[in-house]
Amino acid sequence: MPALTTNSPSETRALGVELGKTLSTGDLVCLEGDLGAGKTTFVQGLARGWGSTDRVTSPTFVLVNEYRRTDGARMYHLDAYRLSGPAEAEDLDIDTLLATGPLVVEWPDRIRTALPDPSVTVRFTDLGGDQRKIVVWSDGSDGSDGSDRSDP
Repeated sequence: MPALTTNSPSETRALGVELGKTLSTGDLVCLEGDLGAGKTTFVQGLARGWGSTDRVTSPTFVLVNEYRRTDGARMYHLDAYRLSGPAEAEDLDIDTLLATGPLVVEWPDRIRTALPDPSVTVRFTDLGGDQRKIVVWSDGSDGSDGSDRSDP
């Protein structure tokens, strides 16, 4: 998929809404990017598109947030930033989370070996101000968009 540029938090959320509409139980979405790159803003859209009306916040201190739909379905949002590594992530029982809903992981590289292959990976690059470069790719793809995945 070509790189997309969003120019505001609402555009970043809107992109998340579109992906959120496609999520189902067992989907793993990995979000890559620096602090402040728009990952949580994107998850706000993902949850809305998936059907949750719960307030979405960064799970940095609680590690995993749970969002619900009116039909009782659950979506999980994990922030691995404060985890020491894959061994600590295993205590979170990721397999059970995936068996009961989609799982969105921020900072997946910190726990990569504890995760199955992602269904979708999204890379965020802060371009300054409210602009974000966003590249989305699915499993089996390397995320190339005609450029490399590194920040500009």
